[in-house]
Amino acid sequence: MAAAAVGAPEILRRRYRLFPWSDDDYSERCIRLMGESTVVDLLSQFRFADYRDGDTPRERLWLDDPNAFTEEDWAAYRDSGIDTFALGHGPGDFDGALRHLARWNGFLASNGHRFARVDSADDFPRAREAGKVGVILSYQDSTHFRSPDDVATFYGLGQRISQLTYNYQNLIGAGFLEQRDGGLTVFGHEIVEAMEEAGMAVDLSHCGDRTTMDALDAATRPVIFTHGNPRGALPGRLRNKTDEAIRGMAASGGVTGINFIRFMVKGEAPVTVDDVVDHVDYVAGLVGVEHVAIGSDVDLFGNASPRRPPDDVPDFSTRPNFDRYQLHLNDENRETITGLDHPKRLYDLTEGLIRRGYGDDDIAGILGGNAVRVLGEIWR
Repeated sequence: MAAAAVGAPEILRRRYRLFPWSDDDYSERCIRLMGESTVVDLLSQFRFADYRDGDTPRERLWLDDPNAFTEEDWAAYRDSGIDTFALGHGPGDFDGALRHLARWNGFLASNGHRFARVDSADDFPRAREAGKVGVILSYQDSTHFRSPDDVATFYGLGQRISQLTYNYQNLIGAGFLEQRDGGLTVFGHEIVEAMEEAGMAVDLSHCGDRTTMDALDAATRPVIFTHGNPRGALPGRLRNKTDEAIRGMAASGGVTGINFIRFMVKGEAPVTVDDVVDHVDYVAGLVGVEHVAIGSDVDLFGNASPRRPPDDVPDFSTRPNFDRYQLHLNDENRETITGLDHPKRLYDLTEGLIRRGYGDDDIAGILGGNAVRVLGEIWR
């Protein structure tokens, strides 16, 4: 009777505590939406190198020896509420990308009872129904494409998304930190054409403004920003996307993933879940909620960069033009947002969307339905 009396207020309010490490409670509607929706993170680092775990980061350990991935490790991914993660690594050169995909394909094959590689739109529900977590093989740069023929090679190995550039210049175009953005190159046009022919998604998240617009003009199929917040919601942030770029993305039939990096969400502390929802509102108001998705740009545990001991503050001073990020960190020298820095963060985002008045269908679309629809149109 005493236990029932304690639990009664939560039941009557239809709010429930889900996590043993948190006093936060969640609405019945939030829990239902997370349970019913296909939840996709278009840019997740999966598990960033965290040297507090030891000299060998866990992801490196898992890829070296897939059997090192334990039931405890699996439980965190299984119970997160995220059905599919798209990876966020840099490929390096051609050989490095081959090695990286080989290691990931080996890991997924060895853990086939837990994970499923997502190659087509049908794989999203198939993995979910089987109780598996989906993984999309994707890269945050396209430096591994030595020629247009390489696109089909990497598609055959499972790569389904490629960001044309990272922060600086490559043979395709310019990243937003490059000194001058000369736009999409002749080679870049060939790569976009080859990606569309293969069915690989063109991602423009880090591209400079001119390269972004050139690629949108060149595209004949949907284009995505896996993790591209609107600049109109945070003026002066060159990493975020202009209204013109967002309209171009929407006109192509694409989506943009809203990320959870604090200095791309708000100019100063405090930064909250509601500030992230402001970015959802902005894109939805500009081009429609059907073009909004999630691309957190953090790993499952909320890390946005390799984590070393707490007294090791990241040093970005040697990176040219890095001040364009207008970086600011929290009290723990992290780039993330309190409330969105834990494995079950999308429950918190869902509550924020509910508070803001979004309907069930729109929330399900933001959580993953929009990403599934668009990727299904792109992938062959």
